[in-house]
Amino acid sequence: MIEIALFAVLVLVILLTLGVPLPYCFGAGLMVMYFAGDVVMKGNMLWGFQQLGNPVLLAIPLFVLAGTIMSVSGIAASLLNFVNIFIGHLKGGLGVVATVSCALIGAISGSGLTGVAAIGPLLIPEMEKQGYPREYATALIANASLLGLLIPPSVTMIVYGWVTDTSILACFLATLGPGLLIMASFSAVNIRMARRFPLKLNEPLKGAAFMSEATQRGFKATPALLMPVIILGGIYGGIMTPTEAAAVAVIYAIPVGFLIYKGLDVRTFFGAGREAATSVGAIMLMILFSMILSQMFVLESIPQAIVQAIFSVTENKALLLVLINILLFLVGMVVNDVTAIILIAPLLLPLMQAIGVSPIQFAAIMGVNTAMGGVTPPYASILYLGARIGQVPVTKVIRPAMTLILLGYLPVVFLTSFWPDLSMWLPRFFGY
Repeated sequence: MIEIALFAVLVLVILLTLGVPLPYCFGAGLMVMYFAGDVVMKGNMLWGFQQLGNPVLLAIPLFVLAGTIMSVSGIAASLLNFVNIFIGHLKGGLGVVATVSCALIGAISGSGLTGVAAIGPLLIPEMEKQGYPREYATALIANASLLGLLIPPSVTMIVYGWVTDTSILACFLATLGPGLLIMASFSAVNIRMARRFPLKLNEPLKGAAFMSEATQRGFKATPALLMPVIILGGIYGGIMTPTEAAAVAVIYAIPVGFLIYKGLDVRTFFGAGREAATSVGAIMLMILFSMILSQMFVLESIPQAIVQAIFSVTENKALLLVLINILLFLVGMVVNDVTAIILIAPLLLPLMQAIGVSPIQFAAIMGVNTAMGGVTPPYASILYLGARIGQVPVTKVIRPAMTLILLGYLPVVFLTSFWPDLSMWLPRFFGY
């Protein structure tokens, strides 16, 4: 049976590489298991639909809707203006503003695409006016948008917690440390690279003028800044579940967008709803098929076979972690982060536990690796969206994007794997 399962995975990867829509790719894998593996489909289909009824999954469409509303409502612009007053006048400061703004967006929407969609149209032209090459500005914002997949709440961590039966709050906490470190490393790399650009900086405000402008922008940004405070405070304070926090995010964003920032009107509101519904429909269908395929692998003891096969090669923990990181990186290059987690997490979790890695640390390892797929071709959905928004050919964006990945992102990937305290100190603080 393991040969048939490997063939099903091969068919899945080939179709993904060819650009076939994700639900059809997983459907083809299911057909291979059904016709060649003589697997009973009826029970697995019923099991799959039962899993979709889990209330935890309701957080996904709600966070997606909150993110799309935020992109068009003016909330992102107010956050950007507030952060810019403090460091926008420094050399490389506007790049730091972009990175921090994407982190703030991630703390609201839980999505990487929202960051580049909300910040890109505002900052890419401004960075170009200041002297940044347009392709570099696009690459920086696309890469910084990965923070939306790591700074909680994160859609990917909701899915990981659901698939592996791990506390979602613990998963949120596990990726926060790596996410903040990546934000700092991107900022540092940007400041170093900005020295090569002929930047034209504005004169910094001083004294009373600075206080007046900071107060004015801070007052205007207060409703936007309250969003992450309410969402994260509610989750970490034990007041709300992630699903309830996602619902509160939507309920809060609608009146703020309509009445305060006035970026929402009837047309943009229903447009955001249609965009969210389209995304969620594709995500849920993909989750259904991929969960059924993963369940078939589990029933056929494929995870145990993988563990035995890998241990037959080596039992060295450090080498195994390197191999697993390489595997996750390669998987992330051809599928999105949610797909990778659903497909890989149940298969590798027994191996990780066997070498002494907790499911919570594994959440962080999977999070930082699969998020990277958003900017690494051929998948690279965040990078492609950034290039489209920045109106730059993808071929010109890839080089600065890969430079940022190599210098600012990859070191954190390996720190997450080999330094458990980076991802575990916050969960331990909260009793996990």
